Amino acid sequence: MRWNKMIFVSCVLLLIMPFFPVTWAAEEQNLIAIDAGHGGGDGGAVAKDGTTESSLNLQIAQKLEGIFCFLGCPTVMTRSGEESLADGDADTLRQQKVSDLKNRVELIESSGSHVLISIHQNSLPGHPEVHGAQTFYNTVSWAGELAAAVQYGLNGTVNLRNEKICKPISDDIYLMKNVKCPAILVECGFMSNSSEVRLLQSEGYQKQLAAAIAAAYLNYEK
Repeated sequence: MRWNKMIFVSCVLLLIMPFFPVTWAAEEQNLIAIDAGHGGGDGGAVAKDGTTESSLNLQIAQKLEGIFCFLGCPTVMTRSGEESLADGDADTLRQQKVSDLKNRVELIESSGSHVLISIHQNSLPGHPEVHGAQTFYNTVSWAGELAAAVQYGLNGTVNLRNEKICKPISDDIYLMKNVKCPAILVECGFMSNSSEVRLLQSEGYQKQLAAAIAAAYLNYEK
């Protein structure tokens, strides 16, 4: 029953959103922080065709925000454009990355976000056949349960016959380690897989990913 509900919500979201540009009113909804990983001088992983991870992250994050906005769920984006959040006095790329991550944590914490959903892409150049979306989570409260729900949704939509399991995030991922709210990081695909990169560039596939994540969150929401 739970799986059928998730599929139904995902399909409805994909079907009706283009026809309803207005948002629904929300009352006392939890604030959702949406993070498009990388940005600015930090493009993240790069595909063979030159596509940068940062651009795909932003496109998917914007579609996820659009779905939540349509449903009346308040959101805050860590970045809404290609620029990073680094301070102006950060000179080197390393300094810019450090400054950017610290400012993302500060933004999320100061906003009082209930949960963080961070959008990224994976890469495994030595194994270009590997593909699929996978969810990781921090150690705060119910993050692992939410990650499992999102992974369940992804396995049933974009990971057909290629199911993956959610996993705890490494301690060296600064953003996920330092935010105080439950946080999940969704690796939407592999930049090292040319076929998957073409899918990830597709607006329809981006909407499918965003709808699966949103439906899983709404079905689970604490």
